[in-house]
Amino acid sequence: MSYIVELLTAALCLVLLVVGLSLPKYKERLGLVTSICLFIIFIISIFNGPLLNGGQQQSLLDGAYVVDSFSIFFKQLFLIAAVLTILMSKDHLVSKQGEFYALIVSALLGMMIMVSAGELITIYVGLELMTISFCILIAYKGDEKSKEASLKYIILGAMSSAIFLYGLSLIYGITQTTVIKEIAEVLASGQVAPLEILGMIFLIAGFAFKIAIVPFHMWAPDIYEGAPTSITVFLAVASKTAGLAVLIRLFMTGMSSVSSYWIELIIVLCVITLVLGNLVAIPQTNIKRLLAYSSISQAGYFLLGIIANSSLGIASVLLYSLFYLFANIGAFGVVIAVSKATGSDEIKDYAYLAKRSPFLAAVMLISLLSLAGIPPLAGFIGKFYLFLSIIEKGQIWLAFLSIVMSVVSVYYYLKVVKVMYFGESPEKLESIPVSIGTKLSLIISMITLVVLGIYPTQVIDVVLTVSKAFLM
Repeated sequence: MSYIVELLTAALCLVLLVVGLSLPKYKERLGLVTSICLFIIFIISIFNGPLLNGGQQQSLLDGAYVVDSFSIFFKQLFLIAAVLTILMSKDHLVSKQGEFYALIVSALLGMMIMVSAGELITIYVGLELMTISFCILIAYKGDEKSKEASLKYIILGAMSSAIFLYGLSLIYGITQTTVIKEIAEVLASGQVAPLEILGMIFLIAGFAFKIAIVPFHMWAPDIYEGAPTSITVFLAVASKTAGLAVLIRLFMTGMSSVSSYWIELIIVLCVITLVLGNLVAIPQTNIKRLLAYSSISQAGYFLLGIIANSSLGIASVLLYSLFYLFANIGAFGVVIAVSKATGSDEIKDYAYLAKRSPFLAAVMLISLLSLAGIPPLAGFIGKFYLFLSIIEKGQIWLAFLSIVMSVVSVYYYLKVVKVMYFGESPEKLESIPVSIGTKLSLIISMITLVVLGIYPTQVIDVVLTVSKAFLM
């Protein structure tokens, strides 16, 4: 059964809700149970994955739902992100609430629906399921910042949904269909109408909100700072890659015949996102806000693969998505541990972290250097293929700008490293305890970034296979 992963995830969500309400004394164990169940679902997904299914595609409901190696790759990515997020959430006060885990699984299910959607309304259903779940999760700390962040996400999420729906309505009005394959056939057979271009603009704007692309990024810094840190990392990684996956499927398959129009718009968004995201990150003094602007700039790098509009471009997005996941898990995992010990997210409070906890300092160092694209870490391989895909299309100037902005990012990442290793020593050098769940997540992330940076061949082969099958 090709959609077994979604069915199991939906069943797990319902079971968690029932157990959380009817058996409150077992709430403490729900985190471990959820992690194990999601890991089992991940193992099951491997047997439908790009390595074992030969790139075969299955369509359900007349093309409204598509199960292919492309969607399965992202589902596996989301499952990994969810498991590591739950492990890091174990020592959060929010994790003691039973519905917390059900909401994470609910957001996960929304992402799965999004990446397999072959039809516009199905995309919207998955998008709203994910968004509503995050609206609640962001407010879980219960303090003023958390409530404010949730309110901003609700308001801006409603705005982005309205913009996205308007774009969908325009595309439907022109093509008289909501199925992406049929949209591609209609657009390829006729002339480009002004309303069609307007619809594409609104669709890109709607996606730009979810991916945090400038100038639709205004929600990201405040929400990253106010939300529980484990939710921040899930939002930064899984939500962003889900939006990117849908953007690729809708535009590179459904609107490939009019690519000359939407590529120009995405180039503009890419340039301003790279420049603003990196430059505004420099003066930040709060580690979560710094990582928020870092995430905004990373969205610009992802757009390079979409601008390339090729098999190599898709493969580079898939590759960088994987490495981006582990780099952010590592960085935010350290933030969780330090924040719990010090009660602060200020960069200055990371002073002499290398002496207080050499393990945490090492993980943060590797994660930040990977985000910066420093060899031999995995982030370098990801950025190299993104730059290569855009150079292949003759966009040398854009590749040069991206490389310059990567160099700029090294400055603010090393600013954190400098404080950790050479900052002013606090009066008391107390060690920082790390829970077993957080430590396991950090070890997995650190090992992955190092090993895949040195031996990336097999992963590269997988993403190239997936991307070629996607464009067939």
